[in-house]
Amino acid sequence: MFACIPGALIIGWILLPIAFVLALVSLFLKDRAKWMSITALIVSIVGTIVGVSVFLAVVATSVDDAFGSGTTTVVKPSDGAGVDDGAAKEEPAAEAGTRKNPYPIGSVIESKDWRVVINSVTLAATDAVLAGNQFNESPTEGSEYILVNYSVTYIGADPDGDMPAFVTVEYVTADGTTVNGLDKFVTAPAPIDTMSTLYTDGTATGDVAIEVPTATAGQGVLAVVPGLLTDKVFVAVQ
Repeated sequence: MFACIPGALIIGWILLPIAFVLALVSLFLKDRAKWMSITALIVSIVGTIVGVSVFLAVVATSVDDAFGSGTTTVVKPSDGAGVDDGAAKEEPAAEAGTRKNPYPIGSVIESKDWRVVINSVTLAATDAVLAGNQFNESPTEGSEYILVNYSVTYIGADPDGDMPAFVTVEYVTADGTTVNGLDKFVTAPAPIDTMSTLYTDGTATGDVAIEVPTATAGQGVLAVVPGLLTDKVFVAVQ
């Protein structure tokens, strides 16, 4: 249990090997019931696996906090202009892009390696999602599917390219709950491919279907992370 608590990991790492050794000793004692020994052995092994997972998660979070700030910039489209209008003004992500002041749809969000543009958000898209794939499940009562169309462009210089798998677009509800396209296994009619390698200036465009509360669908925002260890910014849904 201690190995699962970020602030008490060291205690867990001390107790786990002790538990494992004692379980082995107890297992080979003669004329003793073995169920407690087997239980202790299983718990110590499972605890080690879970403890390693928690430790890696803590390390990843710490690295993200230490190195993830200050690497995202955003260019907002000027009134009536497209996302590539030269009149757009570049602003540091820290000055805008919060939940209370999200960037508009069409803003160009860039990190060192990735450029992300939210092209459109279609609310009340349940019929289109269900029609797009016969295996898609209906949303739960009081919810609907929305379709988020976005483009991801690799602007890095690695000659081997990279996959946009770590570029994430999630939906944050009006009450602050995060949901994404993985919360329910549905396929958008024109899904974006995030698992194929892109090379410099290569772009992937497509949709992701997200289940959101119907009553407040238009009041949420999109949380966009343009790559690993980069700042999160928020984009309006309408």
